[in-house]
Amino acid sequence: MSKLDDDSDERLLLDEDALPWTPAPTRSLWHRRRGFILQIIAVLLAFFIGSALGYVWQRRETDQACTRRVSHYSPLLKDVDIEYTVQRFNGSLLKENIFRQQASPEVDAAWEALGVNYRSIRVPPDQAGKAGLANDQVQINEKYGGGYPANVEGLHQLHCLNLLRQTLHWNYDYYHALGQGAFQNDDTIVQRHTTHCLDIIRQQLMCTVDIGVLGQVWISPDHPTPFVDFNTQHVCRNFDAVREWAEMNQLPGQVPGDFLAPPTEGGRVYAEIP
Repeated sequence: MSKLDDDSDERLLLDEDALPWTPAPTRSLWHRRRGFILQIIAVLLAFFIGSALGYVWQRRETDQACTRRVSHYSPLLKDVDIEYTVQRFNGSLLKENIFRQQASPEVDAAWEALGVNYRSIRVPPDQAGKAGLANDQVQINEKYGGGYPANVEGLHQLHCLNLLRQTLHWNYDYYHALGQGAFQNDDTIVQRHTTHCLDIIRQQLMCTVDIGVLGQVWISPDHPTPFVDFNTQHVCRNFDAVREWAEMNQLPGQVPGDFLAPPTEGGRVYAEIP
């Protein structure tokens, strides 16, 4: 056999040997399929992520629109996103939680944790008008940062509810003996303070009248009797976020004597408590 023939045979053998073991076409097809699959996965991920983000954005916009619709402007809105979630009220008639128990240091601590005695916050001058504050209302001296001292209304309403609890006849003697807070005053002022709080809560409940309904359940298997179910679901704001904002933005507990600016010239100074 000639050298040329030998080379031809060698090349032929190499080509024949390569055929079963060269998956180049197969690899190319797999690469194309893998690329297509990855593209599909990327598109699906982008769709789901976009949908989730869109849902969060839309829900946030809806929550903000709802808040603007049913609330007066508040400076905390620039820092706190008011959100709405469904919560079930604890409406048990006979099973008391810590907020319902008779007066004790532990009960007081639970109410204090709600922010019922937080100090005022500062409303910046550029937001005072939108928040309903007039130019001649009490202001902080410019050398201490200016602005208006104010209290978050929801926490004041809880403060009022706490006072109603303290003046219940089975709690009154306990707090009267302590002589702290509202009970530093004589009984006549305590009464006026309490009825003020009662009426603040009345007005708030009427302002935000709850249109939910209370169904009934059966109790006493031996003699079934209908009873109102107070454990109902409600759409609630994120209270803790509001409380935490109010806590973080409290004015100092101790302030200098000239912390408040004097009344503005020509401003209102009431002859008695309004």
